[in-house]
This record gives sequence, C-alpha cells and structure tokens, in this order.
Amino acid sequence: MRILVVEDDELVAEALQTLLVDLNYAVELAKDGQTAAELVEAFEYDLILSDVMLPKLDGVGLCRQLRSEGYQIPILLLTGKDSSHDRAIGLDAGADDYVVKPFDPEELAARVRALLRRGEAITPPVLKWENLQLDPKACEVKYQDILLKLTPKEYALVELFMRNTRRVFSCGMILEHIWTYEDTPGEEAVRTHIKGLRQKLKASGAPTDLIETVYGIGYRLKTLSELNKNKATSVQPPEAKIQQHTMSAIADIWIKFQPRIQEQIDLLDKAAIAVAEGCLKDELRQAAQQEAHTLAGGLGTFGLSKGSLLAREIEYLLKSNSPLDSKQSLQLQQDIEALRQEINSASQPVTQVTSECLDELGQWVVLVINADGASRDALAAEARQHKIRYLTADSIDLARDLIQEQSPHLILFDPAGQSPIQSLTFLEALLYLPQPIPVLIWTADDDRYQEMAKTYSGGQRPISKSLPIRQVWDRVEQTLQSKGTKEARIMIVDDSPQILETVAALCEPWGLEVIGLADPTQFWVTLTNSPPDLLLLDVEMPKIGGIDLCKVVRNDIQWEQLPIIFLTAHTETDVVNQVYAAGADDFICKPIVGPELVVRILNRLERTRLQRRLSTIDPLARVLSRYESAHSLELLLNEVAHQSKNMCLAIIEIERLQQINDCFGYAAGDSILRQFAQSLLGFVTQEDVIARRNGIQFLMGLIGVTKTEGGQRVQDFLDSVHTTPYSIPDGTNIQITCSASVVHYPEDSQDFQDLCILAEETLTEAKALGWGQARIANHSMPLTPKLYVEKG
Repeated sequence: MRILVVEDDELVAEALQTLLVDLNYAVELAKDGQTAAELVEAFEYDLILSDVMLPKLDGVGLCRQLRSEGYQIPILLLTGKDSSHDRAIGLDAGADDYVVKPFDPEELAARVRALLRRGEAITPPVLKWENLQLDPKACEVKYQDILLKLTPKEYALVELFMRNTRRVFSCGMILEHIWTYEDTPGEEAVRTHIKGLRQKLKASGAPTDLIETVYGIGYRLKTLSELNKNKATSVQPPEAKIQQHTMSAIADIWIKFQPRIQEQIDLLDKAAIAVAEGCLKDELRQAAQQEAHTLAGGLGTFGLSKGSLLAREIEYLLKSNSPLDSKQSLQLQQDIEALRQEINSASQPVTQVTSECLDELGQWVVLVINADGASRDALAAEARQHKIRYLTADSIDLARDLIQEQSPHLILFDPAGQSPIQSLTFLEALLYLPQPIPVLIWTADDDRYQEMAKTYSGGQRPISKSLPIRQVWDRVEQTLQSKGTKEARIMIVDDSPQILETVAALCEPWGLEVIGLADPTQFWVTLTNSPPDLLLLDVEMPKIGGIDLCKVVRNDIQWEQLPIIFLTAHTETDVVNQVYAAGADDFICKPIVGPELVVRILNRLERTRLQRRLSTIDPLARVLSRYESAHSLELLLNEVAHQSKNMCLAIIEIERLQQINDCFGYAAGDSILRQFAQSLLGFVTQEDVIARRNGIQFLMGLIGVTKTEGGQRVQDFLDSVHTTPYSIPDGTNIQITCSASVVHYPEDSQDFQDLCILAEETLTEAKALGWGQARIANHSMPLTPKLYVEKG
C-alpha cells in the first residue's frame, strides 16, 4: 500500500515515515500542498496523510482541490487544531478523518488501517491468522501448510472470520453473509457447519477453540493474544520486535533532529526577549507561534507530553495580538526555559510510562496542587479513609512532572498563590491532553473563582476550603465514581423485552446504566425523569415508531443534541435514508453484536463529550460560547438572587464589522473580535461573566453593582475601545465603535428572559442615537461618552 505524507515539519514527517514503513506501507513525502497535488496527478496512492497548516496550499485546500477533481483517495488530516469548528471545516472539505497532535502512534496506525479497509483493492493476496492461511485466488485454506478439504460453506465461514478478525458474528449475521435469500436455512445449519469446520481444523493440528464461541452472541476467531497465551514459549512475538525496532528508529530520528529543535527553542527565546523589551514585531511573533505550534504537536508524538504541554501554553500566550503585560512576559520566559530543560534532560524520545499495580488503597490517583501545609496531613489521612492515592505538588511546574509520571485520575487545584495567567494557561493546556483529566477548583474565595470553575471543571462549582476535609474528599470521590463507575446513562426504547435485557446485560459491565422502555407512549415521562446521555431506538414499534420519536427529539431545543443510535433489522436503503434524515447519529443492524454495540456506544459518547467540552468556549473569542452563555448567566442570576446582590446585564455590539470584513477580509474581522474579547476580559472582575452572543454581540454580567454603577462601567469600557486602535494582520490600525445597553436585576426584572428582551430593546434605542452610544434601560437620558464619535 502506498501512502503520501504531506508535512512541512521534517521531524514529524520522518517520524511518520518510520512508523508507516515499519507497518509495511510504501511512504512518499511532500512538504507542501501544491507538491502533493502534483504527485497525486502523476501517481496512484491508497491514502493521503496531511497536516493542515502547510505552505503554498494548506491541508483543507488540498482536500477541496482533490475532491473537486474527482479523486476518492481516503484523506486523513493531522493537525494541532482541536476545535469542533476546525474539525467541521476539514471534514466538510472532503477529509475522511481528523487526528489531533500530539497523536498516539498506535491510534494513528489503527485509523490508517480503518481508512484503507474502505478501499476495494486492499486485501492481501493471502489472509493469515496464526498458522491459518487462506488464499482467495486459489480458494484454498491451510493450517501449518496442511491443506483442508472444506465444503463451499465451510470455506465461506473461514473467509468471513478472517476478513473480519475482530468481529463476533451471530448465527443470523452468518446466514445473511454466506447464504442467499432464496435458500436461507435455519440457525441450526450454522451450528452444524461450525462443528464440521472445527473438526477439520482439529484434525490438522489447530486448537479446538480456534473458532471461539462468545456466549450469548455468536462466533469469532480466537484472538492472537489468547492463542499466544496458550503457548509455552518464551520467544518474543513479532509484534513486540516490530515495536522495539520502531522505538529504536524514532530514537535515532530524535537524535538527528536535536539541532533543529534547539533552533526552534532559540527562536522562542528571541521572541521572549523582544516581548520583555516591548519591541516584538508581528513577523517574529507569528514565526515563534508557528514553532510553538509545531513543537506542541511533535514533542507529544515522541513521548514528551510535558514538553508538548509547555509548547501549547507558549503558543497560547503568543496568540494574543495585544502586547503581553509584565506577568505574561515573565510566564512566557519561564515556560520557554522549562521547555528547554525538558528537551535537554530527555535521554529517550519515547518514554514508557508504566502504570503501577495499585493496591486496595490506590484504586484512584488524585493530584492536589498548592495545598497549604496545615491541610496536607488531614488530606492524606482522609484520602486513606476513602481508598484514594494522594499526591501533592507545591507548584504548577511540579504538577506537570507528576501528571506525566503518575497519570492522575483527578486534579484538586487551589489557584491561590499562582498568577491568573499561569493558572489559566495551565488549565487551558489540560484540555488538550489525549485523555483530559477532571479538575476541581478548591479555594477559600468561592466567588472569585466561579468563572474558572465553570469553564475548566465541567460546570461544577468550586469546593470551598471552609468545608471539612471529609466533605472535600466526598466530592472528589463522587466525581471519580461518576467518571469511572458509571460511564453514562443509556435509554433504549424497544418493544421487545429480550432486546431490552440483552442490551442491559451487554452494557452494564462497561459501567453503562441502562434504562429500558418497552412502551413508547411513556417516552417523554421517562426521558424527563431520567435524562440519558445516549438514546437507542427501534425503528418499528406499536403506536409510535422510532423515526417519529427521533424527529420530535431533534425538534426539541432541550434534547436536540442528544446522541441517537438506531437498532433495527431493516437494512433497506430507504429505511436507512429515513433514519439519518430524521437525525440519527448511527445505525446498528440487528441481531446485536455485543462488542460492536458497546464500542459504537462508547465512541459516540466520547465524541459527544468532546464536542460539548469544546463548544462551551467560543473558539475565536475564547470566552463562553453562545450556547453556554444563557445557561451560565441564568446560574449567575440564581446565585445573585440567593445572595441578595445586584447585577447588571449588558449587551455590547461591535459596529460596522461587516464593512471591515468586506474591505480587509474576514481575517481582519476575526482579529478584531479576538482583541475585543481580550479587552472585555481585562476590563471585568473575576466573578463577572463574559460570553459571545452572536457574530458581533457580547453579553456581560456585572456582579454587585447598582444600575448607575453598571452603566458607568460599560461607558468607561466603550470610551476605552473608542480610543484604542485595533491592529489587523496586514499591519493597518483600525478604530472601532460600539453600542451598548444596560439592564438591572432586580430593578428592571427578576426573570432572565425578560431582562434579555429589555436589553435588546434598549440596545435598539442606543443605536438610534448614533454610533458609539450606550443607554441604560428606562433612563430618560443616554450615558455621556467622554469621546464624541461622529456618526458616519
């Protein structure tokens, strides 16, 4: 098989080439998208593996061009961009899959194999499974070079199993695959043929259980790992030798590219010095940001996860178009120095982190960051009572080391004593780990860190330090158990009790709580009382069919994002089309194959969690997203009401942004939005809430201020915006103006929706006064700006 790797970073390109060559693929390299397009025209490839950020023609552009020219080659995009928006762009352009750097080599290899399996001419000339061989051309099956005399149906059984070595086939599925519709016998015929095949295999020296019965599900080939366990031999398996060779080759690549990595670190140093001296030019900033981006993806691939984390933080700091303040400059220098030390101290590029055998006191590992001395003994004692392994770190730097070495299941983080930028960049980087670690904020100042907890703790409130230590660990244990013991809640609607029990039996051992419903007329009651994380529906049911239920769910704003998988015996094209048109996410044919069902459910749940986690933050402005803003502000309003505080709600709208996009391009508008959002974040207090409402509007919740104070704060912000030039990518400085409205709780209303409606009406009044105006709801006079902005 021939694979084209398109990657401009030589280190990553050669690592990919080494990995794929060891998997017996023929690999060719291209350094830019334009060269790759020319190679595709001249030669045939079975798969393209492309980075997104490329010179001349980027990966997304390459996808679009190849698809527009009719090429159907599978395309796998490889990039450091991890937002749902970036994924959607890549997939819409024609990519078949999307892998985020740093990637796991084993996972990448599996995704490559999965994409290649979609082609038609990818089957090897001879299929092999342990000592079993099948030659499709000769239609012969051998075991240890002994030819087996098989009937056509026995041969078809062996071929079915060997072409799908990881699947379990029920009797019904076997009937569908190897018998025609006209002469389909009963399931007893399958069992008879399996018995005859086993006897012939045994006679040739094969294990009696080479074709394994999976109780209650069906049949499959016994896994190679299980077969190897039964052999009393100390010979190293071929897979281990291949892996050893690959690791050694990657180590050689690491040594070879040490000078190049040092050049990258030197460039980052140069940028940090320029930041400290206040003379960082945009060209140097962009170059340093690109190098940090490259290191963030490449180092993780070579096992330096801590280095990848540091590079990600550096990239995050350099992304800001506004000048870094003194704290950010210091943080940048510290991160670069830590990155240099991490690289210099690495003796091997791929470190094998061994998972310790945990005793009964170590089922879970919890890392506590920045615990004060008085709390440590109490924390340790209570952790033992809860059977939790307890680690401590006095600083974020030490925490990074422990994350790499110990792989904790949860982090309990006290942000006090850390600079805000250091805390935020650390928490931001944790989101990009291959396996994100849950974080609980533990603080003596609940109000101050509310927003941090909402953003980085999955919406959970901070844990107050005033609580007894036992209650702290109760909360930790509850979070751990919800993460591991109960993976998710599954609701299945099927009129067959046998299906309901089968699905429950298959899913519950995997930590999936299953709610079965045989009567679809009780659907909404059950859905409301026990909200699920995923819905399984049968197509045909009495009274209400699954397709109708799916349509209703998709049209309900509360449940429109709920993952839905159909289970049905119908495989006709029109039925499948109806299912997906109704809004289904996946489709599984009955009879149910246990492993396939569980894997599909877990994959869908993981994908949904990733989308939800990424959707809480607007990828452009890096504030709360539109979907999250209403929920967060309603929670904030409830807290304000409970504490008898005042709150102002403001809508701020950037004016003439479309004209800027038309004149200078959308990159200019995006740059202004990013700078504007950063200005907002720098203007409000830690307990206030900032969210992006739509393309040009932002919502701001100001806590503990009167109506007049809130209005004045908003006007002060507008005055600051109107006097600050905004720089766009071509270096042009642009002056922008904003309109704003301010409403007050509880003076104007105690209902969130009513406040939003009033704020919209007041914003319309403000815009009618001219550009750059702010207005307080129900005030006879508008606010007076310090700087007059002439309309037009």
